[in-house]
Amino acid sequence: MSRIGKRPVLLNKGVTAKIDSGVISVKGPKGELKLPISQKRYPGINVAVEGDSVVVTRREETRLGRTQQGLVRALIQNMALGVLEGYTQKLDIVGVGYKAEVKGKSLVLNVGHSNPVDFHIPDGIQVVVEKQTRVVVTGIDKRLVGEVAASVRRVRPPEPYKGKGIRYADEIVKHKVGKAAAGSTGG
Repeated sequence: MSRIGKRPVLLNKGVTAKIDSGVISVKGPKGELKLPISQKRYPGINVAVEGDSVVVTRREETRLGRTQQGLVRALIQNMALGVLEGYTQKLDIVGVGYKAEVKGKSLVLNVGHSNPVDFHIPDGIQVVVEKQTRVVVTGIDKRLVGEVAASVRRVRPPEPYKGKGIRYADEIVKHKVGKAAAGSTGG
């Protein structure tokens, strides 16, 4: 039984939602997000705006219906929070000489490759570099913020021996023991 899907999405002050031809749009102080909720994409799911909340219901009591109800409700909740507060993902750059800087609409990463890596910043995302080693990715779309942060991390993921690379701010990198010292004499 989907417990999350049954809860209505409460819209805070300053956030409005409306449904127009199979697309729900949520508008707030930081911007507007849209989600197509057609029957082709989410079969058996109905979405209705009731006052200051959005209610997601399912037509049939099936496993797919329960999972789709919870998914659509979570997506709408993420949209409502995104247009109100926005989402942030922080990345740390660890390594001697490793650094980053923003030039126009691209993030330039110097992380041990032979040439600097230019990473294009998509529309709707803001990237700020603090002290050359902390990259802060912000935006209103939770999926897009996470996708951009993962793509930046993928340029140089942290290696397990010294921990050099790009990692999430709250990520813990387990270190492996290096090669044992050679020279032990065995008779």
